[in-house]
Amino acid sequence: MNITIQTFGHPETVIKEYEHWFVLFRMDQITAGSLVLAAKSDATHLGELTSEEWAEFSQVSKDVEAVLCSTFGAEKFNYLALMMKDPNVHFHFVPRYSKPVEVNGREYTDADWPLKTELNTTVMPKEDSKTIQAKLTEAFGEL
Repeated sequence: MNITIQTFGHPETVIKEYEHWFVLFRMDQITAGSLVLAAKSDATHLGELTSEEWAEFSQVSKDVEAVLCSTFGAEKFNYLALMMKDPNVHFHFVPRYSKPVEVNGREYTDADWPLKTELNTTVMPKEDSKTIQAKLTEAFGEL
């Protein structure tokens, strides 16, 4: 397992495991349901991924988008490949919302909508973060 996957909290943060990818819950939520899609390989450049890894990424992204649409009403998605600090291939997946998302009676807004995300962490109680993680794990389990 590569260092990037470990950095993002594996195994506690695993939402779904695929043959070549992990979908990991991003503990520092940007918007409700922010995830990390991490390649299992040791690749540190996008061009190093195999055709099999890219083919599966297509399914992973379809699954992630479908789950976030149905679970929290996501409208758009940002995929950010920021591999400076965490070197292995991964994408920060940020669902985008024009309306607030309610979790445990609290509303969370997408502060950057409709502009590009600035990756500012949304401060939320730990129980809200755990609720989001549990809902996503359940939804992915139904795929």
